[in-house]
Amino acid sequence: MRYYLSSWEEFRLVADEYRELDAERVLVLDHLSGRGKASGLEIGEMRAAGAWLFHIRDDNVTRMVRYFDRARGLADLGLSK
Repeated sequence: MRYYLSSWEEFRLVADEYRELDAERVLVLDHLSGRGKASGLEIGEMRAAGAWLFHIRDDNVTRMVRYFDRARGLADLGLSK
């Protein structure tokens, strides 16, 4: 992970919204920002809106699912924007 992060300038992962889906699942909508050190490409120029789905049991995260494409994650979960 450190190697990946070292490739970016001002890399940030920001939570936009938290949604409690049920007693055992929380969806966190997020976006990325930053600029590639070598390319100068802004993350915002790529698909930067994503989501994390956290499965929780007994106050512990038991599973995490990353959706790099927010719309796909919402569709997979049967949710609207």
